[in-house]
Amino acid sequence: MLDHYIEDEKDKVEVTVPVIGKTAGVMSFNDLKTGGYIKQRQKDKFTVRCMVPGGRLPIKKLKKIVEVAEKYGADYVHLSIRQSLEIPYVDYHNFDKVVAELSEVDQKVASCGPRVRVPTACSGCEYNPNGLSDTQGLTKVVNDKFFGAECNHKFKTSFSGCPIDCARTSEMDLAFQGAVFPEWEEEKCTGCRICASACQEDAIHDHPETGEPIFFLDKCLYCADCIRACPTEAWVSGKTGHIVRIGGKHGRHPFKGSVVAKFVSDEDVPAIIEKTVEWYNKHGVGKGRIRIGTLLREEGMMQSYMEHMKDVFKDKAVKDPKPPLEINIQE
Repeated sequence: MLDHYIEDEKDKVEVTVPVIGKTAGVMSFNDLKTGGYIKQRQKDKFTVRCMVPGGRLPIKKLKKIVEVAEKYGADYVHLSIRQSLEIPYVDYHNFDKVVAELSEVDQKVASCGPRVRVPTACSGCEYNPNGLSDTQGLTKVVNDKFFGAECNHKFKTSFSGCPIDCARTSEMDLAFQGAVFPEWEEEKCTGCRICASACQEDAIHDHPETGEPIFFLDKCLYCADCIRACPTEAWVSGKTGHIVRIGGKHGRHPFKGSVVAKFVSDEDVPAIIEKTVEWYNKHGVGKGRIRIGTLLREEGMMQSYMEHMKDVFKDKAVKDPKPPLEINIQE
């Protein structure tokens, strides 16, 4: 049924650009949305979503998008919540021109629909002083390997470089947060108490007599503030990697994702995504457009997922993780 807020009297148009899985021709608004061409309320107008993995957009691409937007769009572009750059008010008759001109700088149109979406990320460890992991490098790897892969529903990934979690890993279908386990070397410690002052989580207390640190693991967020603050390098990096969360989502009925593994390596990430999508597609059969978080809340499904992932997670798996937590937005 056509949304009565959309002025077009039809829900299909003929386009001269291919969309994921379909050649050019007559396509429904839904098919076009799947390919990144989102119908607006205004007659014949669409928003074209540009792919910007991890929110990083080279200057040459940015200039070309501006040029295309000035020609075929409105007097602005829109930065989406998930770091895509969108060109609104594009007439569908101009899709072929938009795509051709964007392709001059290898700028692609991003897809929507039931598939692996473009990953989001913070700036990572390249120049951010809080960064613990190469979020941008991993985003490129993941986008090149998995973008557009079909799923039962949308499948969003993200990468945060530290526990500040700018990329909101708890709200994604599958996400990775940089982490460093701090280890204390007693012989280097002078009892200066700086680490206890630097820890924002109260995970380190100083001994009242010696000043040596007393570490509370249950409070530690693996942020490495103590390591950066220590003047004698008595605090050093132990295990490093990513905290893995699964099953989060936002929307009308949001879920908080569950931690299922800790300190997985960069090399582990592609295999974790591949195996997770494999499990998701297998167990979502016959259940319609179901998000992985909803699936994991069904009885026995979290255990099934962890069993499926044991050869990838290995000793990094969390023991008996809880299903994603439903959040009531009315409260």
